[in-house]
Amino acid sequence: MALEDDVAKLKRNAAFAALEPEALRLLAFSAETKVLRAGDILFRRDEPSNCGFLLLSGSIALDPSGEGSAAARILRPPALIGEIALITETLRPATAIAREPSTVLRLSQQMFRRVLSEYPQSAERLRDALAARLAEFTAEVEKALGAPLD
Repeated sequence: MALEDDVAKLKRNAAFAALEPEALRLLAFSAETKVLRAGDILFRRDEPSNCGFLLLSGSIALDPSGEGSAAARILRPPALIGEIALITETLRPATAIAREPSTVLRLSQQMFRRVLSEYPQSAERLRDALAARLAEFTAEVEKALGAPLD
């Protein structure tokens, strides 16, 4: 039953909701649950990244300065944290700190890439979901700047 519970948790995030059931099961099977206490650091700014995290409970503060200053962003379930690391190797752009007791699912880059390779229809759906998310983000940035991005 725990596997199906993890599948249901993944489906709550818009990016994963587009994946085929078999692809979700494979991701859920390989995912690791991590429990954090308030103040625990999930990852630090500029650390190499090879996984993403699905926030299941609690809240995570992202601090782009990496120095414990006021968080630029507070994430709540079902946020996907570090999604770029699921696709490509990169450095973490911020430090992620649990603001309260929190639980995350750790999703490995290796397994995510395998899922995209083995389930091309899921890969296409995910690409479309990420493109829509990028368009929303671009619109937010343009609104904040008061000018279109070129």
